[in-house]
Amino acid sequence: MDGTLAYLVAGAGCLLGVAGVVIAVVALTRARSKARPQTPGDPFRDRDADALRGDPRTLKPGDIVEIRQVSYTVRGSVHLVEGGWSWAEHLLDDAGGVKRWLSVEEDPDLELVLWTGEPSATVTPGAPTLEIAGRRYQWDESGQAKYTATEGTGLDPRGTMRYHDYQAPGGARLSFEAYGEAGWEVNLGEQLHRAEVMIYPQGGPETVA
Repeated sequence: MDGTLAYLVAGAGCLLGVAGVVIAVVALTRARSKARPQTPGDPFRDRDADALRGDPRTLKPGDIVEIRQVSYTVRGSVHLVEGGWSWAEHLLDDAGGVKRWLSVEEDPDLELVLWTGEPSATVTPGAPTLEIAGRRYQWDESGQAKYTATEGTGLDPRGTMRYHDYQAPGGARLSFEAYGEAGWEVNLGEQLHRAEVMIYPQGGPETVA
């Protein structure tokens, strides 16, 4: 083999080596790009198991809510606003006529709490700690919000609501609410896991009375 031919063969070999390196780098870059985690979107718009459970933020009167395998009908809804913050409370009842409230709030994560009224309770809000039903609760927050309510709640269509909220270890809640000039209503709450709630939308869009 003469010098010129040897030079050409060596040059071709170098070019093939460079091309191989380039191809390997491109392949690695693409693999890393695919492996890089994407920014999470709205969990209720993704096509996953959570999306199939329905979106509690869109609850309206007439919808069916299954909580811990018990089905409730939404009889009415209250939407509350305090400054730049907003949340909703939905009046539920089951086949036996048992009434409860489901609060839906983003804080910033979605928070679902199932409330049961305690009409015989004698405690009043204001103290740093309160004890009821053998459990001690610590004051969490209080304030006053404006609300709009649908038919079925027994409330005026619009007004103000005062509240005091307490919490206990394990996620237990105690809430005092007073709508308009009414006295305090006492409710005990249980924080729900998202997997414990299934939404079955019914009918058309909600209208506020």
